[in-house]
Amino acid sequence: MARTDVAVPPFGAEMLGAVTALSNEELTAGLEEAFKEKTAAEGRFLVYLGEAARRETFRDHGATSTESWTVERFGVSTATARALTRVGEKAVELPHLVGSLCAGDVSFDKVRAVVNVATSDTDEELRDQARVCTVRELAEVARDTAAPQARTSGRSSRYLRFNDPLRTISVQLADDDYAETRASLEARAKEVPSDGETPWDQRLCDGFLELIRSSVPCSSSPATTASRSSVGAPVPGASWVVVSGGVTVRAGELEHVGLIDCETVKRIACDATMAVAVDDDVGHTMYEGRARRFPSDAQRREVMRRDRHCRFPGCTNKTFTNVHHIVPWNPGGGTDVPNLVLLCKHHHGVVHRKGWTMSGDANEELTIVTPTSGVMVSRPSPLWTRVTASQRAGRSG
Repeated sequence: MARTDVAVPPFGAEMLGAVTALSNEELTAGLEEAFKEKTAAEGRFLVYLGEAARRETFRDHGATSTESWTVERFGVSTATARALTRVGEKAVELPHLVGSLCAGDVSFDKVRAVVNVATSDTDEELRDQARVCTVRELAEVARDTAAPQARTSGRSSRYLRFNDPLRTISVQLADDDYAETRASLEARAKEVPSDGETPWDQRLCDGFLELIRSSVPCSSSPATTASRSSVGAPVPGASWVVVSGGVTVRAGELEHVGLIDCETVKRIACDATMAVAVDDDVGHTMYEGRARRFPSDAQRREVMRRDRHCRFPGCTNKTFTNVHHIVPWNPGGGTDVPNLVLLCKHHHGVVHRKGWTMSGDANEELTIVTPTSGVMVSRPSPLWTRVTASQRAGRSG
């Protein structure tokens, strides 16, 4: 009979070594116990998070929501923070589901699958189903429960979301809009030339792109359609020349996508908007010093390229942003890119409030200190850092 009381050291190499010595039965028993502990810990975390959301604890840290605070505080993705926050906020209404989670009886994924349709009246029933159903089966239960509401809500439930890292688009439409969209895309996909080997889903994608491109004003056909994409090409000023046969690994940057190679730049540049950021021989971009108070258009573009969104830790807001002087211009702060940082309207107000301070070099690292002496760090976009680092390496080599 397999032993279930195997003593395993808690950390590091000793634990790894002990695990390799376990039998398959002992390994399985250890996995089950560890998963139950993990699930119970997630349940406790969600109870705490739900209370933090109720108290709006995020405001003590300058965040705009519990979700954005969770991203920054605990180093999770936005999608994970959204799911945790949603379940945490409803925890107080769902004592049976959350109680089973805290006891390690049901997984977080099972609770998440039904949380959007769970109520205090259906909490116990859904808990019982979660104990015996798979996550997929619970998702079907949730869809069936939500279907009547979705049909009555109609267009009020519509949305379209972009996922830049994965380059995906998710859409939810009203019934009639969905039917119209599907019929239109399938009709276009059937007209897309194919050698017989192009998968149907790829032809649907081609039909979708043809629909987008044909909608650009003043375009009569896909062959004459102008692209609305924007390409940024960061280059040293002394190197703004074309070398025949030359190869550039990271020649530019496509808006919302990231770094792209030379061939991609050439292809897109035929009909895209080009924005060129020119550096001097030591990598500095557009220094104005005390000559002017307000950033130039070129400086604003460079700050946006460097920061991508509001630089306040945990904030991803790209709209309603301001370029902020870290060291104020009046006391002697220069209108130079290292002294300029992108902040959304909310966090621009936060850093101007009494008790908040921001210091450092925006091109390197910024330190933000809260009124309660908490310390947060903000760094530039990793893509911008990679480009500038490679440029400096090339100049010093």
